[in-house]
Amino acid sequence: MWKICGVAALVLPLIGCGVPKPRQAPPPAPSTVPAASGMRYRVDPAQSELRVLVYRAGIMASLGHNHVIVNRALSGWVTVAGTPSAAAFELTVPAADFVVDDPEARHAEGADFSESVSDDAKSGTAHNMLGPSVLDAAAHPALTVRSLTIAETRGGLEATVAIDAAGHESQLAVPFTLDRSSGRLSATGVLTVRQSALGLTPLSIFLGALRVEDAIGLKFKIVAIAD
Repeated sequence: MWKICGVAALVLPLIGCGVPKPRQAPPPAPSTVPAASGMRYRVDPAQSELRVLVYRAGIMASLGHNHVIVNRALSGWVTVAGTPSAAAFELTVPAADFVVDDPEARHAEGADFSESVSDDAKSGTAHNMLGPSVLDAAAHPALTVRSLTIAETRGGLEATVAIDAAGHESQLAVPFTLDRSSGRLSATGVLTVRQSALGLTPLSIFLGALRVEDAIGLKFKIVAIAD
């Protein structure tokens, strides 16, 4: 992740390059089986993507990189029954399928990600991100996102979701737009999330002179096909 090897030895890059807060036991989760009523859809991983944008910060920020982290192995279900408030969904995000700094994805994100990143830096970032201090993929192989409520807003729709990441459950409001056609749903959204809201503490070293921004960018496109 870092340009200078001496700094690299000190840094554990994460999905947001942070360290998880003490994990809390999540409340009992509802069944992951879609409700009996309504039309059922299955998430299509071939057309779906989650993209995470991570930013460096501090007066020594030039020693680090911004990162684009992409997952295209999403799965899950959606049920739609009448009004948005009657809909529900659950999404599974396999931790091992996050790809760090794919050149095409970095190019698509523009000037903030124009620097090249070495293969060693990419693999190091991925290794630490999946390790026990962050996503703990060995013990928690997937992140889950499940809807609690869905409501109409002036600009589209907003879902309140429960996110389980490495055993820590948090809630988040996610605005999105929905395109519905015969046998197909496509939900897209862009938002900024604080890592601390997800149970992560952003990395900070040298008294904050080199750190990772708490705020990360999330972009998603979720396509689901009728069963």
